[in-house]
Amino acid sequence: MKFKLIFTALLAAASAMPALAQAVPQSAPVSLDSCRAMALRSNKQLMISRQQIKTAQYQNKEAFAAYLPAIDFAGGYAYNQRQIALLGEDAMLPVKSFDLTTQSYQYNIVKNPVTGEPVMNNGTPVPSEVAVIPKEAMTYDTHNVFFGAVTLTQPLYMGGKIVAMNKLTKFAEQLAGQMNIREAENVVYAVDAAYWQVVSLKAKYELAKSYVNLLDTLQHNVSLMVEAGVATVSDRLSVDVKLNSAQVDLVKVENGLRLSRMALAQVCGLPVDSSFPLADEDADASAVPAAEAMGGYNMEEVYNRRPDIRALGLATDIAGQQKNVARASMLPNLALIGAYSFSNPNVNNGFEKKFGGGFSVGVTLTIPIWHWGGNYAKYKAAESAEVISKLELADARDMVELQVNQAMQHTQEAYTTYGMTSVNLKKADENLRTATLAYKEGVATPDNVMEAQTAWLKAHSEQIDAMVDVRLCNTYLRKALGTLMPDTGVSY
Repeated sequence: MKFKLIFTALLAAASAMPALAQAVPQSAPVSLDSCRAMALRSNKQLMISRQQIKTAQYQNKEAFAAYLPAIDFAGGYAYNQRQIALLGEDAMLPVKSFDLTTQSYQYNIVKNPVTGEPVMNNGTPVPSEVAVIPKEAMTYDTHNVFFGAVTLTQPLYMGGKIVAMNKLTKFAEQLAGQMNIREAENVVYAVDAAYWQVVSLKAKYELAKSYVNLLDTLQHNVSLMVEAGVATVSDRLSVDVKLNSAQVDLVKVENGLRLSRMALAQVCGLPVDSSFPLADEDADASAVPAAEAMGGYNMEEVYNRRPDIRALGLATDIAGQQKNVARASMLPNLALIGAYSFSNPNVNNGFEKKFGGGFSVGVTLTIPIWHWGGNYAKYKAAESAEVISKLELADARDMVELQVNQAMQHTQEAYTTYGMTSVNLKKADENLRTATLAYKEGVATPDNVMEAQTAWLKAHSEQIDAMVDVRLCNTYLRKALGTLMPDTGVSY
């Protein structure tokens, strides 16, 4: 009777096959979308890319400002040791008188009273009267000079440089936006990987606890059977070894779960010691998203959705505009200029000791003539850079096509593997049930039961891995197809 009760207890413990324990969260469970949102808000690389977008926007405004007239002010002060003297000595200037006979002004000169001829000195007639200009009258105080000018410059033709720079900076702004989306995709994929890693290890942790409890119950029952003389000490030692190994594995899984939670918190921008329950960590491992239709994708649409391909296309456009900028250095530049200049002393009014000035308007034309081939070499270098960008774009398109095909293949393989693990799980459950019944009937040993339990543990573990692989493969496939992040036109 006692022997029958022991076997009945063992059967009840083995056939119970504990399910994953439902933990009672201390706070509201956090969903995958919430983790993504936290990571997108706090990721440092995304913050950098958002600042790069702002930088590109300001550079575009700077380039547009080149269309408009530039107004500048320049001023200064200078101290001069010496004054400006327009004469080296007193100047004596001959004067004229009106001659009635000739009806014109004639120089007043000394004439010989006998001959009436002009008196000459070194071949020059000697004036009879002179006007004296003292040297001091033509000496000006320029010890302290103040000067300034307000200038206006309006480009008229810069060889197409301004137009090219405006297009270039606009492409650069769009490029920064695409790089921001690409970085956001990387963040989302990292969050998904960390999230499902936690879900996987939590499920394996509960599975390991169930396995330990199962072995612990088996150990207790075998010990009773040894005391009853219907089992050997060797049977009990085999169960003890298996139980110890399962307990070690439980500790490893627990430590791995703790570290994976830290990794998820770090990715989400939270302190690494943050601990919060996940919405999917206690979900059924058999729940996976339905498989989408594989194949038949329009690769041109994929290229148009992929931010990295769009970024390379914009890089090619930027290279083309850089070529236009280089070409502008070989073309004439025409600009309208206007200025109001002033100084003290006033050079427009006899160096008067007060400020004075005036307006001036003009046109400047610069025509490059000869620079020893430097500008042409600059243009050819930009042309080569444009060719490189086009080749990089073509190579990236080929790699994307390969990436999409590989992602589809891996996704199909993940679903196939998941289906196989589901079949194996059913077989493992049936194997454990029949092994338990066989042990009850006395036709199986504890080793047979432990082998069935090990197979059951492996089948559950493989299904958990397959479930996580399906999730991540679906995420990677959407990333490869360019549908992971919605194209809303805003930065993340």
